[in-house]
Amino acid sequence: MSLKSTSPHFIPLSFLCTRLPIRYRMGEAEMSIARELFALQEVDLEIESNEQAVREMTARLGESEALLQARSELAAVKEHLEELGRRQRDLEGEIADTGAKLARTEDEMYSGRTTNPKELTGLQQEAGILKAKRSGLEDRAVEVIEESETTAAQAAALTGRLDKLTAEWQAEQEQLGNDIGECKMRLAGLTAKRASLAAAIEPAALGAYHELQQRRGTAVARVEQGICRGCRISLSSAQMQRVRSGALIECTTCGRILFLP
Repeated sequence: MSLKSTSPHFIPLSFLCTRLPIRYRMGEAEMSIARELFALQEVDLEIESNEQAVREMTARLGESEALLQARSELAAVKEHLEELGRRQRDLEGEIADTGAKLARTEDEMYSGRTTNPKELTGLQQEAGILKAKRSGLEDRAVEVIEESETTAAQAAALTGRLDKLTAEWQAEQEQLGNDIGECKMRLAGLTAKRASLAAAIEPAALGAYHELQQRRGTAVARVEQGICRGCRISLSSAQMQRVRSGALIECTTCGRILFLP
């Protein structure tokens, strides 16, 4: 929402000072033009602040980096755990096959069917090889089981952390949604208030205000202790006298409209 005028022609404030009345009636109270322009600026600044807040909160909607990272870490650990499970099943299958071969070999050795010494020696050697292979497979299976237990514990810890982050994120998202809604409600009220204030201000003064907004960021500067708060330069005695009279004047240093509360 733009609060600044797109008018291509700048209206000098010095010209307005000779054309606009010092005071005009708004409702039941007489208000100086500078005061009403300052009130309009206060609303404009509040609108800008709320719009910025909405933009910042909207940018925070969606999953956080911490949540995405935690989910990614858990997925990687679970994938590793599944791979360990496959390795364990493969090893268990190899152990079973090796055990079956060993059983057949020993059965042949002790059955009495083989009497040839050379063949018996071969069976003994084969049995020894199978026993060594089975022992190695069993050792590897134990290692995989231990690693699986460690990985499962890690997955459980990461799951707990992810659950906590998810709960916090959901609560934050809900709060953000509520805060954005409240900001938008305030903006609706402020926009209506601005329209009412702007409608009561002389069009020429309003145009000058918008031009100053474009060039300076703020169009009206409060005067405090004889100092323009827009540029922080002290005003001359003549300037202060004119400001106190309620005249619509500009700061000779920064060009902003001067307002004395």
